[in-house]
Amino acid sequence: MLAPPMALDTIPRRLFDQAQAHPDAAAFFHKVEGRYQPTTWAAYAALVKRAGKALIALGFEPGGTVSILGFNRPEWVILDVAAMAAGGAPAGIYTTCSPEEVRYIVHHAESKLVLVENAAQWEKVKAELPRLPLLRHVVMMAGAPRVEHPLVMGWDEFLARGDATADARFFERLDALQPSGLATLIYTSGTTGPPKGVMLSHENLTWTATTSGRLGRIGPADVSLSYLPLSHIAEQVFSVHGHLTGGYALYFAESIEKVPDNLKEVQPTVFFGVPRIWEKLHAGISAKLGQAPRARKLVAESAMRVGRAYSAAKNEGRMPHPLLEVAHALADKLVFSKLKPAIGLGRARYCVSGAAPIAPGVLDFFASLDVIVYEVYGQSEDTGPTSITRPGNNRVGTVGPPLPGVDVRFGDDGEILVKGRNVFLGYFKDAQATADALVDGWLRSGDLGALDDAGNLLITGRKKEIIITAGGKNITPRNIESALKETGLIAEAVVIGDRRKYLTALLVLDLEVVARFAREKRCVPSPDAPEVRAELQRVVDEVNRRLARVETVKRFHVLTTPFAIETGELTPTLKVKRKVVQEKFAREIDALYAGDHD
Repeated sequence: MLAPPMALDTIPRRLFDQAQAHPDAAAFFHKVEGRYQPTTWAAYAALVKRAGKALIALGFEPGGTVSILGFNRPEWVILDVAAMAAGGAPAGIYTTCSPEEVRYIVHHAESKLVLVENAAQWEKVKAELPRLPLLRHVVMMAGAPRVEHPLVMGWDEFLARGDATADARFFERLDALQPSGLATLIYTSGTTGPPKGVMLSHENLTWTATTSGRLGRIGPADVSLSYLPLSHIAEQVFSVHGHLTGGYALYFAESIEKVPDNLKEVQPTVFFGVPRIWEKLHAGISAKLGQAPRARKLVAESAMRVGRAYSAAKNEGRMPHPLLEVAHALADKLVFSKLKPAIGLGRARYCVSGAAPIAPGVLDFFASLDVIVYEVYGQSEDTGPTSITRPGNNRVGTVGPPLPGVDVRFGDDGEILVKGRNVFLGYFKDAQATADALVDGWLRSGDLGALDDAGNLLITGRKKEIIITAGGKNITPRNIESALKETGLIAEAVVIGDRRKYLTALLVLDLEVVARFAREKRCVPSPDAPEVRAELQRVVDEVNRRLARVETVKRFHVLTTPFAIETGELTPTLKVKRKVVQEKFAREIDALYAGDHD
């Protein structure tokens, strides 16, 4: 017997419930010697129990923390759940973090044990050991090279440490968990300063996983691919809390580079992607359609018109007209049934975009391919989702109605305020930041918004990103930037204009789209090519025509290198660090205003 029958509802408890109900069903799959191998629910629970006992044997106390540094692997989720079950809290670290950033989180979280994926991640910890006085143990994930260091042990050695510990001690810890107790720490990706540790309770996790799963009708028949950073709450909802709640099969991607291959291999029914993932898929499909023979291109365009109309009916909760049903069946036979499996979405029935705004044009493109993408809005501080578009109510341009049980209201300045069982406990060891974020139980999101006539939430901007021009006009750059990116030619746009007379923009081009454009125009595939500059100006002019005069972009500068996590312009979740960009490219920004006298 894996666990006693009675205990309060927690995410670790749900794992043991799944193991009891479906012991021989596959819980997750990971690649071993080139093939996906299953691990059953019973085996998953046994590994978590063993890891939990190992923690206890190493002196892990209730209220303690562990840090986890590595790509999505079984060991990641096993230790994550084990730490919760043993009465503590895991803290994930992005694999792209520098040694200094790793040290900050490990030390701030007061972790005595760190799990690392490989030698490269160990080197980050090793470099900072003199500044990690609390660290006692470093555990390498399975398959990592052996490290000769007194603090380091391999995964199997770690698990074996708990073999002499009685099962009863582990279940005593599991049974003692309280809904209001700290379950996990989610460190923010630091767009505005050092990362803050978001404290989420067991109730935050269970309530959100249950509510989200019901909205997507996610259950044991579903399949999901785990590939986005597990240190981010959105991926945890899908790969840990939602997985243990819904009981569906989880596949671990081999690496971020292998995601396109793994996606085609797994063909998930549930797929979550940040906007940049959907944008890359969009660009890739568009490129292939653009290179198709004329006859095939005409068939695809016809099918896409049908797909767009069919998806519109479904999004509005209408039954498609019988003639549209017939046209859709034909379009599916000729195009969709071939194209969707080719990109890994052949079985996809519940696709979600989140973590940042996505251009409506990208959503419309996938709808034309018979792939409806729902948009979720929220933040780590409310366990991921505040609202989400949903089947029968997927109004593009909104982020859907609030989750059932979540209340939303607006401050005097339009700030979105959130209250519900998903709202966090506060920031770890930061009473002032907690007091600033939580007012009478309401979470101050920092985002600006409104509700439309159907009760859907509209995001109009972010308070900290508001541009106040020299003329005193308040402008939200996010919508302008989103409009500039819709064409696909522009990969990133950062609008500038705070305390300036007018708006300008720094642009990063999508080099694949530039290359395709150059082939069509038979010009040099360079951002400096006259034809490319003319097309950029056309795009900017077209966007400007849709904006109020004070919102128009008067000048722009094309950056020659893309934004990247490694070079500091992007967070690990691919959000632009606006302050970093403005500081790094101050000379280029000043040149856009050269000759003006502000």
